[in-house]
Amino acid sequence: MLQSDMLDVSPDLLQAARVLLTLGAVFGGLGVAAGAFGAHGLENAVTPERLAVFKTGVLYHLLHTLALLFIGILLLQGLDVRLAGWLFVGGIVVFSGSLYALVLADIPILGAITPIGGVALIAGWATLAWRVWGSTSV
Repeated sequence: MLQSDMLDVSPDLLQAARVLLTLGAVFGGLGVAAGAFGAHGLENAVTPERLAVFKTGVLYHLLHTLALLFIGILLLQGLDVRLAGWLFVGGIVVFSGSLYALVLADIPILGAITPIGGVALIAGWATLAWRVWGSTSV
């Protein structure tokens, strides 16, 4: 169990690390499941173009899950990158989620919200860079 007395980290950062690392683990499992579903369940059920869209969702889902786990580690080091973590969470849900829904439900309008998730992911990276650059502890 993560305890603030074992680490030189504030209880707020420790709690954020716990939540974001847990979400990272859950998102990781869901990303692998989505990838397996795309490879085995959708291969003959959708067009190659729609399968490519689904695979893009999986790729961004898993890449940003790794970023989310990295955020958790930085939080345990005392670097307050919570905003970047939450932007990654929102970006994964909106970007990848909208691509999954677009393919599975065949509702083209869902593609209109995908860029919102993309902006959240980009903002997460920018926020991470800003916080790391401005830190004296890294």
